[in-house]
This record gives sequence, C-alpha cells and structure tokens, in this order.
Amino acid sequence: MVEKALEQVEMMHRRNHFPSQLSGGQQQRAAVARAVVNNPKLILADEPTGNLDSKNGADVMQLLTSLNDKGTTIVMVTHSEHDSRYAHRIVHMLDGATVTENFLRELVYGVNN
Repeated sequence: MVEKALEQVEMMHRRNHFPSQLSGGQQQRAAVARAVVNNPKLILADEPTGNLDSKNGADVMQLLTSLNDKGTTIVMVTHSEHDSRYAHRIVHMLDGATVTENFLRELVYGVNN
C-alpha cells in the first residue's frame, strides 16, 4: 500500500530517504502519500499544492479528484483559483465568515483556465 501511494505521487525513488533529505515539494508529496495510503473516507487538505511546481501540483489535484470520484470526501483549503476549480462546492470566507458559496462547479476538465 505504501509503495502504491508513493508511486501515485512519483516518490518511489525517495522511499528510503529521511524528511530532512527531501525538498519542500518532495516533503509535501510524501505528506499526500501518507494521507492517502489507507484509503481514507475523508481527507483534510491545507494548501495541498502550495510548495509544488505546476506539473506535480496538477498530479496531486488529479489524485485527489480520482479519490473523490471513488467516494473519498476532500475538504481543501486553498488560495489557488486554479485548484479551486476542481471542487464541487466552493465556500469563500473572509475573517471567519462565509462571503459566498457556490455549488456544483464544473470539474477542472470542463473549465477554461
């Protein structure tokens, strides 16, 4: 299960490294692998692509989308307008209060950048 999760985030080549031997982006991808390894019903993702380049960020978002398609609930906090387009429901907040709420947004596959 661990190797499958590491393959999903393209980190198999670093499987024997300690966190201090990984870059910030690699640490973030390892954290995503830890989050998905046991096939959870709920994932809380705080800026899951924050330290990633665009390719690895897209890979992580595709992984989260795939898990969501299989029934995992993903609650994601992001400042990224691009990443928010993956969501089915978007809640914009300001100072702890809901400002706007959008339901049933199109998945990124149907949204123009």
